[in-house]
Amino acid sequence: MEQKDVTILAIETSCDETAAAVVRNGREVLSNIISSQIDLHTLYGGVVPEIASRKHIEKINQVITEALQAADMKLQEMDAIAVTYGPGLVGALLVGVSTAKAVSFASGIPLVGVHHIEGHISANYIENPDLEPPFVCLVVSGGHSHLVVVKDYGEYQILGRTRDDAAGEAFDKVARAIGLGYPGGPKIDKVSKEGNPDAIQFPRAKVADAVYDFSFSGLKSAVLNYLNSCEMKGIEICQADVAASFQKAVVDVLVEHSMQAVQECGMKKFAIAGGVASNSSLRAALEQACADRGVAFYHPSPVLCTDNAAMIGAAAYYEYIKGVRSGYDLNAVPNLKLGER
Repeated sequence: MEQKDVTILAIETSCDETAAAVVRNGREVLSNIISSQIDLHTLYGGVVPEIASRKHIEKINQVITEALQAADMKLQEMDAIAVTYGPGLVGALLVGVSTAKAVSFASGIPLVGVHHIEGHISANYIENPDLEPPFVCLVVSGGHSHLVVVKDYGEYQILGRTRDDAAGEAFDKVARAIGLGYPGGPKIDKVSKEGNPDAIQFPRAKVADAVYDFSFSGLKSAVLNYLNSCEMKGIEICQADVAASFQKAVVDVLVEHSMQAVQECGMKKFAIAGGVASNSSLRAALEQACADRGVAFYHPSPVLCTDNAAMIGAAAYYEYIKGVRSGYDLNAVPNLKLGER
């Protein structure tokens, strides 16, 4: 018997992007609409949760309408409504969850709640039709740094996570300290290309009792101490060198942990996901490290690395075909752990 196509309308509002997408069978993106608030939050040097929530309320209906129009489909043709319900900013998440519940209730279309990090991991399925679990995935974004074994669709084993600052958070804080502003990741990536990554020796932190865990707050402090020391001694600071040296320190740790995990788990497939996964230096280093070890390297294109709804639709498909449905008591869970439901 031929499988029926499953078409999902997905909604994502976990931080500062209001997004909606229509995804077929977990891999085919029919539309992917993203309304970014980045210019608004740049004024404040970071995301202001209250402003983010209000903007989501203003944009959400428009974004959903655009997603359906771009896919040339009607709401009644959807098999499920998917939505990110955690982790993220509680006010921002609530806008998406409330909207998805209302649309589901009014239309009678089933509701599927999706974990945000699971969405990031699933972004890899969209552009890599041959990718199937098991594989190791490094999730690096503004709020998360996770090293995960993807055992099966929706089945994860977390090997390591950050003990303090996430990688993206460290990028933002260091970018602010060296005068680049927000958002830090893309700006440090760009400036680093003109700097010498070996100019300054910043520490590579190891967590003694957990070989796969990350810690970036010590590195951030080392950069701040270096800047203060230069200022006190009247030494001119080379912004590009600081950016490149800091970036190399982050990349070295991420690559080392990732390759150790691949080796110890005996995996031949490795993927990256999340906003920091679009960093050109990190991609190049991981690509080389995987090539050296004969490991297949998968990564989403930059637009699917940052927050978007297509990845939520991809994750939701595998939940949906397993029979997972959410009730109308679905709530926003700001610190939802991966693997929890």
